[in-house]
Amino acid sequence: MLVDPRAGRGRVGQEMPEVERTLISRGLEYRIVEGQGAELTDAARAALREGERFLVAVGDDMTVVEVVNGMIEEDRPVSPDAVLGVVAAGSGCDLVRTFGLPGDATRATALLGGEKLFPIDVVKGAFVEPGGREAVRYFPGVAQVGMGAAMVARAERLPRSLGRGRYFAGFWSALATFRPADFHVRAGTREFSGPARTVVVANCQYHGEGRRISPRSWPSDGLLDVLVMKGPRSDAFTRLPAIYQGDHLPDPNIEEMKGRTVRVDADRPLPVEADGRVLGSTPAVFQVLRLALRLKI
Repeated sequence: MLVDPRAGRGRVGQEMPEVERTLISRGLEYRIVEGQGAELTDAARAALREGERFLVAVGDDMTVVEVVNGMIEEDRPVSPDAVLGVVAAGSGCDLVRTFGLPGDATRATALLGGEKLFPIDVVKGAFVEPGGREAVRYFPGVAQVGMGAAMVARAERLPRSLGRGRYFAGFWSALATFRPADFHVRAGTREFSGPARTVVVANCQYHGEGRRISPRSWPSDGLLDVLVMKGPRSDAFTRLPAIYQGDHLPDPNIEEMKGRTVRVDADRPLPVEADGRVLGSTPAVFQVLRLALRLKI
């Protein structure tokens, strides 16, 4: 098990005794490696090279991303027969919501002993890091470019003790200061050029602790769903209740596109984030790695 005890504002660390009790009661063998960020990526890759084939990410979406980056190398699974499990342990992990998996520690851990596996696509994101170097990250969920990513960037700079308040503070701060950009987006054979605030590139449905931002996405269809938010500033908050329910589509102020490869550029460098972590800036390219991982469900 690859654990970030600080995830979920420390909730994951608090829930680990219950995770272990459930594992023991189910007769499941395990070992625990704690870490943060790239430490978990390195631990996941090392475990696979040592012959382990069932890796469990215990934490939030950023924890899952680190483990996923340890399981994929040069656009291929390090071990094609490896399995990814996810125990959110109350962290607010959005990945599990798409599959209807439990968010609590006890039920999520109990599922690890089951036989059901679900192959999923993974997204390869290429972007520009500070300093101008191109970099690549893999992620299973949802990316944002523009105002949505600026919101996450601002929230990251606030104390973790604020909890979900960090994201609301980041939201209002970004909303007040972000000006629309002229985007150029290409998804498959379709293109969009014009002013917009946010571009969403989605493999899964949920993002931002429960917002069903892309209700038409399915992470095994080989396609990325693209939403170009081109409406007025007020849409960002008047649409929020519908987004949490996934009832915001269709919308005349949202351009919907699909493609295996998505290219996003703008008239100025814009922030890019994926699954809750700011990666860099545009230009960005997102590609589907078809059924690259097997998820325990």
